Amino acid sequence: MNSGKDMRDLSMGELLKQLSTDTATLVRQEIALARAEVAARVNAVTASAGLLGAAILLAFGAFGAFTATLILVLALVMPVWAAALIVTVVYAVAAAVSALTGKKKITAAMPPAPETARTLKEDVEWAKTQAKSVRR
Repeated sequence: MNSGKDMRDLSMGELLKQLSTDTATLVRQEIALARAEVAARVNAVTASAGLLGAAILLAFGAFGAFTATLILVLALVMPVWAAALIVTVVYAVAAAVSALTGKKKITAAMPPAPETARTLKEDVEWAKTQAKSVRR
């Protein structure tokens, strides 16, 4: 922080300049930490994106075949249009429930970067002690 001088020997102007410099450095370090945390999360998520894409493509194919099977089975006991309508309504209800549940879970799973939040609290405490020592 300062270059060997005792803080008590510094003038008010020097103390304020030192506080300003230290605060600016601290803010830059916090921004760098937040960037590093976000980059680590993004890298972890994108690493498996190709496999997930292939799985989704195959799941769409399986879902289409399953839908056709359901409609054909129901068409054995009712008109085809009624069977297709029943399958569509069931899927719409399942989609609505899934969307609402997923939205709720995504909202709950997005906390701020924990390390940045912890160090910001420490920084506030440090700034308070620095401000108190400047006033004396």
